[in-house]
Amino acid sequence: MNSILIKDTTKQERERIVAESIGNISGLCDGCAAGLADMYQDYIDGKREIREINMEFRARYESGMGGPEKSDCGYAG
Repeated sequence: MNSILIKDTTKQERERIVAESIGNISGLCDGCAAGLADMYQDYIDGKREIREINMEFRARYESGMGGPEKSDCGYAG
């Protein structure tokens, strides 16, 4: 696959792109991996490009604006 743009991919291909990029979601315990998968749902649904989603996330991170909340996985460390 040469392009990950919405116009060049099917929904199934976009689901695979996101899954491969994030990795093993169920193997992570810090509560943010599921949020990452949700974050890219607009891309999977063909509404917004990955670039747009990443730019919005980065702007929120750098500005300190609220983002997804982490949930506790029960690990006492």
